Amino acid sequence: MSFEPVATDAAVADAQAFVASHRDEGTAELFGITELCREFGITLRALRFYEDKGLLAPRRVNGARVYTRRDRARLTLILRAKAIGSPLAEIKRYLDLYGDHGEGRTQQLQYVIARTDAEIADLEKKRAQIDATLAELRVINTSCRGHLAERERTGKN
Repeated sequence: MSFEPVATDAAVADAQAFVASHRDEGTAELFGITELCREFGITLRALRFYEDKGLLAPRRVNGARVYTRRDRARLTLILRAKAIGSPLAEIKRYLDLYGDHGEGRTQQLQYVIARTDAEIADLEKKRAQIDATLAELRVINTSCRGHLAERERTGKN
């Protein structure tokens, strides 16, 4: 004989009210932890790690993690930023600028502009160094080929 708890009408109404109170404005979508992990190709452990670092803050409904569209959007940004090498502390700072209702959007954009300007400058500097090194290697390579051809032509080893 299996025992399944029967939810009272009041408990169901309370749970529905709780979920409704934590929905993002204009959306009825909520996501479970397994659903997000599957969608983004990450592990449960990774998602919990982002929670521990304060990057995500899912709601709890009867002990289960429930994510909103906002949480899903934040996860998208986290994974994009990680893919380009941003450290988690920097990602958190960026996400925290947004605020609860998007009031920090201008600050976020200014932050991204400053960070991308710095990264572009750094990469351009590295590219210049790589181009200089390639030029030197080509000169050395051409010189060595010339010396080898001369040795082969004259019979010197």
